[in-house]
Amino acid sequence: MNRKVLLIEPNYKNKYPLMGLMKIATYYRRCNDDVRFFKGDLKKFAAQLLCEEFYQEVKNPLLGKYFPKLVEFIKAGKYASLDGIPDFRNSDYEKIIKDYRKRYKNNEFSLFDVVGVTTLFTFYWKQTIDTINYAKKFCKPNGKMLVGGIASTILPDYIRAETGIAPHIGLLDKPGDLDEGNCDIIDELPLDYSILDEIDYEYPAHNAYFGYMTRGCPRNCAFCAVKTLEPQYKNYVGMKHQIEYVDEHFGAQKDLLLMDNNVFASKCFDQIIDEIKECGFGKGATYIPPNEYEFALKNLRNEYNQRAYIKKMVKLYDRIAEKLPEAESGEFYLQREERGLLYAETALSKEIFAFDEIARPIYNKLFRCSKRKCYIDFNQGLDARLATKEKMQKLSEINIRPLRIAFDHYAQRDVYIEAVTKAAESGIMELSNYLLYNFEDEPSELYYRMKINVDLCEKLGVTIYSFPMKYHPISDPAYFKSRDYLGKHWNRKFIRAVQAVLNSTKGKIGKGVDFFEEAFGCNLDEYYKILWMPETFIIYRRKYDQNLRERLAEKYTERSEEDCDLANEWWDKFRALSDEKLERAKSIISLNKFKEEDYECTDPEILEILSYYRITRDIAEGNN
Repeated sequence: MNRKVLLIEPNYKNKYPLMGLMKIATYYRRCNDDVRFFKGDLKKFAAQLLCEEFYQEVKNPLLGKYFPKLVEFIKAGKYASLDGIPDFRNSDYEKIIKDYRKRYKNNEFSLFDVVGVTTLFTFYWKQTIDTINYAKKFCKPNGKMLVGGIASTILPDYIRAETGIAPHIGLLDKPGDLDEGNCDIIDELPLDYSILDEIDYEYPAHNAYFGYMTRGCPRNCAFCAVKTLEPQYKNYVGMKHQIEYVDEHFGAQKDLLLMDNNVFASKCFDQIIDEIKECGFGKGATYIPPNEYEFALKNLRNEYNQRAYIKKMVKLYDRIAEKLPEAESGEFYLQREERGLLYAETALSKEIFAFDEIARPIYNKLFRCSKRKCYIDFNQGLDARLATKEKMQKLSEINIRPLRIAFDHYAQRDVYIEAVTKAAESGIMELSNYLLYNFEDEPSELYYRMKINVDLCEKLGVTIYSFPMKYHPISDPAYFKSRDYLGKHWNRKFIRAVQAVLNSTKGKIGKGVDFFEEAFGCNLDEYYKILWMPETFIIYRRKYDQNLRERLAEKYTERSEEDCDLANEWWDKFRALSDEKLERAKSIISLNKFKEEDYECTDPEILEILSYYRITRDIAEGNN
């Protein structure tokens, strides 16, 4: 091995694996470097590294099951962590582990030649900055610290000011970006899926090929950062060779997720669709899941990311044990124990190879792969303004699900409706979109756009899932560190009301008039009633709103003794306020802060209105 490389993603929740890090991992492995990936608590990771050194020193596989306890001791120094380990206290092992605890306290960690940190969301600013600054502790004095990604490209000066590191700006799309003289273009490299098996975090979107077939966008929308991130529009990026590489090295993936920002703008659109079909995603496409055992063992034999595949094999053994009858599972456990294959921290590849003749037949018997449907998703959405009948018909040749069409402005409604209609006429019946709000729009425009989708479902027989997406100015110094931005037509109560409804609908609005009207109201007046409504009444509307219960009487027959009509009681008193008092009440409610110390008000009518906003979820659930 040449260099030790550590790649880090901050410990925030995100849906997709970071393609940039996966490409960088491929790059460094091609350089014959030892690459490690981590996502999680870096303080715990530091203790894990030291604990791994402890295991290498003592060479006792029986301690494998106690890895979490030993890591906890190194990190926190609490002897209770050691008390559960038989014959450990007052032993030579305890003396040795204390030395590693001392190293942890002195920040004497295992060091790497290259430490790379990716950045994504600017509103996780503190977490990102803390990650970068802590990651420096893992870098050798003469090593290289790399910081890049979305936040780094948008706010490089702020990254540098708070970390002392000048981040890489933009894509890694030129030879020599990481090492002078190296001709590899990192952005064009295939993804290293093995790094995903190194971590405990599971991305919600997995089992998919990830990539681009175009780059950039020819438009320059005011709310969008693509022009900064990918300033040059690229009409075509080949995907077939990357898919073939993944199939050969890691096994076939179920779906194809393309992150193109505006594929309809490509002059090579037909070529792109034809290539997607060649890659196995034509209409009605299916695939057979790969044998995970075979690929993990093959990569282990090829000495490709042994850390990841030892961990993967131990997980596969655990899955085997869960499926076996009790007696056979016990025997399988003893066979693993004999070879030290119960825990990834102490398992050895040579023992895995020796155990293959036992484990392989059992795995193949228990885990037979059957044919499944697979889909293509242009995840960032398509531009309705560029939709034509010909393009929609071409799209219908691939197994697209869902078709995402952007609907960012109510003013684009005619173009959007036409695009959806063309999709339906071409046989594309499952659609989805993002509805930008809190930008320059009025709250009513969000309601109308959602209702348009519901009406299109009824009219065209399609299914459309709408995902309202709150605008956040990621480059504005006043707001990029938080999610506190308010559009000029919005207030905090309205934002919170929309989020409260979406929490109940799991973030999306589907087909069905009844569903939509219960969530957001049957007309604009009821929609605004919901926006102003106390949050607890929104979440538990069936309990607090008698009008809603009567409207849904035929559909929902379950009743509770606790059902009441507080929502309409509040609404009647709210509307009965004089114009002057109503404006005063709204000015308080709009702040979405309802503790008595949060506002100054002595008017008894307004105070009575505000009392409804202090009815909590605990009260609604009978916990108080």
